[in-house]
Amino acid sequence: MIPMRTCLVPSFLCGLAILLTSGCGKALPEFSEETALENEVSGERAFKHVEALVGIGPRPAGSDNLEKSRLYIEEKLAAAGWELQRQAFSKRTPDGEIEFVNLRVRYGKGRWDEPIDGLLCSHYDTKLYEGFEFVGANDAGSSTGLLIELASVLAEQPWLAERLELVFFDGEEAFGPNISARDGLFGSRYYAAELTLTDRKIRPKWGVLLDMVGDKDLKIRAAIQVPGASLRDLADKGKADYRVDIEEVKSELQEISKNLLASAEDLGVRNQVGISPDFIIDDHIPLIVTAGVPTIDLIDFDFDYWHTPGDTLDKISADSLEVTGRVTMRLVEKYLIRKE
Repeated sequence: MIPMRTCLVPSFLCGLAILLTSGCGKALPEFSEETALENEVSGERAFKHVEALVGIGPRPAGSDNLEKSRLYIEEKLAAAGWELQRQAFSKRTPDGEIEFVNLRVRYGKGRWDEPIDGLLCSHYDTKLYEGFEFVGANDAGSSTGLLIELASVLAEQPWLAERLELVFFDGEEAFGPNISARDGLFGSRYYAAELTLTDRKIRPKWGVLLDMVGDKDLKIRAAIQVPGASLRDLADKGKADYRVDIEEVKSELQEISKNLLASAEDLGVRNQVGISPDFIIDDHIPLIVTAGVPTIDLIDFDFDYWHTPGDTLDKISADSLEVTGRVTMRLVEKYLIRKE
């Protein structure tokens, strides 16, 4: 752990340390290429987690198999020193009343009311199909398996892990054909609405969402476009008197996108990472428009097997998981945490 620095005399001395501290709290070590956490990310370990999840079978919201997935996630993260909290709620869906369970994760014990800098997220449910078995190796096995791996890596640097919350969203997938104002994004809508009920001082300042990040032919095209006013009903309203400054959030998203591209350039994988010009409906939308958390969605939507029986393990690779994981760690550790 980094020792506490206290400002005793005079106040300007604390200001001299501003580049290495978050206020006058815990000191931030300088970023080092040699000790950077991206070096510890293993695509092979992430792939093994995906393999285990796919082995459970289809994992739609409300199913016994999704509960098995929750138990798997909880076991792996608890072993790495993380504390998990089930955020359970019920919503009416086209298939009737369903209980959903988001998994909130903090490093260490009893830190639920402490401020955090950012979110790392993935949904962990798979879309429900009656006509075929959909095991969702890429959607959402890849991002779930990778987030488990990143949790293990982050635990090697507690000072960084303590500044984050990891969230595994339930109910991203719609029960009908497409996500709509009443179907899909159930977990992120609920989570974002609950965020508006908390003190702004302890809310996350930014978020990184992972989704479909394992395609063998990896082409991440990060989603940062904010929906127009007519589409903002995709998110729950949250606290009635809370208003999001969309223009400010847009500006912050542009800055995060620049940092993402810089991260990819640093690691020599700029050809695999870009920014999507299109508006993509995913779990980052409620975080943006309800809670005002600028959240970038790392997604490879150019995947021929999306929502088909072909979304199986042979369509993803450990190399792609490792590239995404290393870029994510570089973005968080070098750019997002350091600018706070």
